Formats: sequence, structure tokens, C-alpha cells
Amino acid sequence: MNENPIKKIGLLTGGGDCSGLNAVIRAVVRTAILKYNYEVVGFIGGYYGLYHNNYIKMDLTTVSGIYHQGGTILKNSNKDNLFSYRVKDEDGNYVKKDVSDVAYQNLKNLGVDALVIIGGDGTLTSARDFARKGVKVVGIPKTIDNDVPATDITFGYRTALDHIMLALDSIHTTAFSHDRVMILEVMGRNSGWLALEGGLAGSADVILLPEIPYDIQKVAKKIVDRFQRGSKFSVLCVSEGCKPLDGDVTVKKIVEESPDSVRLGGAGEQVAMLLEKILKPITGQEVRSTNLGYIQRGGVTNCFDRVISTRYGTYAVDMVAQGEFGKMVAVHHDKMVTVPIEEVVGSGEVGETSHGGSKVVDPNSDMVLAAKAIGVAFGD
Repeated sequence: MNENPIKKIGLLTGGGDCSGLNAVIRAVVRTAILKYNYEVVGFIGGYYGLYHNNYIKMDLTTVSGIYHQGGTILKNSNKDNLFSYRVKDEDGNYVKKDVSDVAYQNLKNLGVDALVIIGGDGTLTSARDFARKGVKVVGIPKTIDNDVPATDITFGYRTALDHIMLALDSIHTTAFSHDRVMILEVMGRNSGWLALEGGLAGSADVILLPEIPYDIQKVAKKIVDRFQRGSKFSVLCVSEGCKPLDGDVTVKKIVEESPDSVRLGGAGEQVAMLLEKILKPITGQEVRSTNLGYIQRGGVTNCFDRVISTRYGTYAVDMVAQGEFGKMVAVHHDKMVTVPIEEVVGSGEVGETSHGGSKVVDPNSDMVLAAKAIGVAFGD
């Protein structure tokens, strides 16, 4: 018999937002109350709320009507690593300080017996570190990029793919009407899943991935070949993390206070500039680039993500009830399983994500080979 039965759980969402977060929150709260009779509190703004003790009591009314909504009713923050938190010292200068003890005490004062943490690698790294402090933690992986190791798929990914596909469908009409080359830049950081599946679904002629450095001359050749056989327009789907041979990623800016300080962006414009210099003298085509940006993160959650989010949320609460702490929910071959959080983010020092990299696209995978078989070019 459990000597310290669970009575109250905490819940927070960290990192970037994505469709499906509210569906997970709904599943956690409803399962906790209806199946286990737990109390639930939600911390507002991720770890920021945990540090500042900013929370709400959650019940069935709190999560009513949120199933389809994008974003998170608990709000997100991707700049609050409590093990290296930016505070002012006595001289008014900003310094990094470990304030995790404050958060730990807040949990104790509230009587929170276990904490369900929803987030990506940075958020889960802090989840691992809180587990080392003795907090009973269960993690749920979150990212539209589908790059979290140890799970086959993350919620929000399929909804983001829908946005990419629809954007490419729309861009095709302009490309055709103007005999133009149109580029759509999508998210994904250093993993090309969004560009690959979105580009394939949206009938892109060229897909550029972080995992396959591109030769701009080969990209141009693909477009010229299409032009010469009568297809005087082309559409490209470009990952923000793609890079040319012997080149590097395109960095938009550096956000010093963020654990993930490098912000990618501008790869589409870079490709457009390089391509137009080659194409203008040969085909006379203009090249235009569109960055889909945060549209990929929002919107109404699709059918697949509503269901997978529900499965993630309910299983996480089952893990709490079964004492499966220090672990993350994962999907393996369409079955919900548990994996140690350290298997996801590594077993490094406090704040260190050391799993060796994100889950990336295999350049020789069936999906890449299928795309090549139907004529899609990758610039290699």
C-alpha cells in the first residue's frame, strides 16, 4: 500500500506553444478528477509561474470547451530555466542564479504531490533536474517539429503539417499564374520533418532539409529542367535549418536570456537570392519567398492531434497513479509507453541537454526515397 498517496497534482506547459496543448491539459485534468479524484493546480507561464507561485485551481469547468483550441490556457514561457535564472544582483546587474529551491518550496507549500510537465528538450531538461531534487515528475513531449528523441510522434505536429500543406496549395496558384518560383520557409530547427512531410503533401518540386546540405546549382537545374519542358513555375519547401554545401544555417537573431538562444530564420530569402541570380539570365523567372512562421503553431487542432493529445494526457496521469516518476510518456508503434527522461535529454549536469541531438530525418529513409522517385529534388 502506498504510504504517501497522491492527492494533488500540478501541471505546467513550457517552451513554444502548439496545437494540442489544450487537449492534453483537458485530458490530464479530466482523468485526474474523474478517474482518480485528484485535485489539480495549473501553473501560469510554465516555470515562471512555478517560481512566482502563480497558479490556478483546475476543475472540469476550467477545461470545458478548450479541446479544439490551439495554444495553452496555462500560457507558455521559453526563457525561464530556474536552475539558471536571470535575476538582478545588488548592483542592478543581471546574473544567472539557481532559484529552483524556491519552486520546490512552492510545491511543498501547495501540497502538490506530483508535477506533470509538458514541453520539449529544454523544458524536459529542467523536469529531469527537478526529479533529481526529489520532485515526483512525469513528462509529456511537446513540439511541432517532431524532433523529441524516444517517441515516434509528438502532438501538434500533424496540425502544423496541415497548415504547411494548405499554404503550399495556395502558393501554387500564384506560382502558376505568374510563371514564378515560389519558396515557402517552414519551421523545424535542425530537423526536417515539417519540410519533408509538408512539402511532399503540398506537392513541392524541391524540398530543402537540414539533413541534406544543398547545392544551389542542382536546385537551379531542377527548375530550369521544369521550365524547358513547359512547367514554367516551381514551388520549393525550405526548412529554416537548411544550409548550402560548405555553408551554415541562416541565423535571424540571438536571444541571450533564452536557454535556446539561436533563432533561425531567413533561409528562404537566402535561397531566393541565390536562385534568382542563376535563373534570371536563363529563364527570366522571379523568385519570391514566404515565411509561414507562427501560423504553423496555432489554429484549430486537427483530428489526429486531438486524439493523440488525449492519449498522452490520460497516460501521464496513469503514470502518476502507478508511481512512474522521472519518466516521460512516449509513443512506440502506436502504443503509449514510458521512457526515462534522461533517455530523452541525457544524464548531463544541471541544465545540460546532452542526448546528442534531436530526432532527425534519415536522408536514405523510405519517405525521402519515395519523394525522389516521383521527381522531388533535394539539392543533393
